[in-house]
Amino acid sequence: MQTTPQRSQLFVASCLALLVTSLSFGIRAGILGRLGGEFNLNASQLGTIAATAFWGFPLAVIIGGMVVDVIGMKKLLLVAFVFHLLGIVLTIFSGGYWSLFISTLCIGIANGTVEAACNPLVATIYSDNKTTKLNHFHLWFPGGIVIGTLLVFLLDKIGIGWQIQVGLMIIPTLLYGYLFSKLTFPVTERVASGVTAGEMYEAVLFTPLFWVMIVLMFGTAITELFTGQWIDVLLKNVSNNAILLLTIETGIMVIGRGFAKPVVKQFSPQGVLLISAILAALGLYLLGHSSGNMLFVGAIVFGMGVCYFWPTMLGFVSENLPRTGAIGMNFMGGAGMFAVSVYMIFMGGYYDRLIAGKLPLGAEIKQYNDAAPGTEFAKALDEAKKAAGPEIINATLIIPIVLIVAFTVLFFYMRGRTKPELKAV
Repeated sequence: MQTTPQRSQLFVASCLALLVTSLSFGIRAGILGRLGGEFNLNASQLGTIAATAFWGFPLAVIIGGMVVDVIGMKKLLLVAFVFHLLGIVLTIFSGGYWSLFISTLCIGIANGTVEAACNPLVATIYSDNKTTKLNHFHLWFPGGIVIGTLLVFLLDKIGIGWQIQVGLMIIPTLLYGYLFSKLTFPVTERVASGVTAGEMYEAVLFTPLFWVMIVLMFGTAITELFTGQWIDVLLKNVSNNAILLLTIETGIMVIGRGFAKPVVKQFSPQGVLLISAILAALGLYLLGHSSGNMLFVGAIVFGMGVCYFWPTMLGFVSENLPRTGAIGMNFMGGAGMFAVSVYMIFMGGYYDRLIAGKLPLGAEIKQYNDAAPGTEFAKALDEAKKAAGPEIINATLIIPIVLIVAFTVLFFYMRGRTKPELKAV
């Protein structure tokens, strides 16, 4: 572990930067349906806008992972600050599909740049305790979603518009930008250990286990992030408090990640991933087959399931494949977000088709979307959405079921293996 007198300050500033990332997810999830109504956007268009953040993320996290050792983590985080500020301002003044698309892309680039710098930063300053500290760092992702969704819920109740809700993200953005501009950064763990860039790329390209983890990252990211981002859209006609389901789920994630140390120590990273897949599958099943209060039980179980997915996947690679360095961690994050973006667009179109299939034959969708509340057209559309939302969740359930099998194999494969040391050859 590299010694730096500013280790705690660097960790706090990293958490603030991730808080902005997660606030963008939480607030957007809370206002997504409203944006659709205000700008007359269908589910496919909303899916594309939401997915844009996931496009920008892999683009930024992969490029950032490739240059972080060259330009340094500090400069990379100042780039994230600029894109966050730009994306927030553009969102506030957006007027339709394309302005929302561009502003969301800017925020996605900022979010990916934060992860590109902060994941290797946390792994570097806590190299003796990577998986636990990555879980502690990433608790601010669900933490920010809890804060964001609660802000949307409460500010909606008192009539505060979505532009002001988005604008609140400027406060932590300015804070983390200021802190990072004043702090001194170490070099990454890979650079400090004398492992060359060539050796890092060789480890990434020619290690089969790394590519297995990339594929598994597709599934863990989709299970966690697609469901969280779309839960209000999918279940708002099933429950009057759909956005609170997301708040409960992410609240469970915050608590779980805060207690990551004894959990990881007891079960190992691969054991935690297996248990997570089982609980995520059970939670999705409950969300897709329940109504009323049982939906909240489903949200709790699902939150327990996806709680450790993202940080533990990164921690597993950093601990067991340390020579992959920053590029290995960032390829993992980029792969996860890319998979979510593709899945989100596909499922947005599928959701529209499901709704259309549940309306009378030959129905004009626009006529139903434009219908006044309480009319027969509006009631028919609500019933169609009520049936279509759980079907999307049930289709997604296949993914954690496959993950259960895969993580079972990984668990037995890793038994008896010792963690390799990071050193130059």
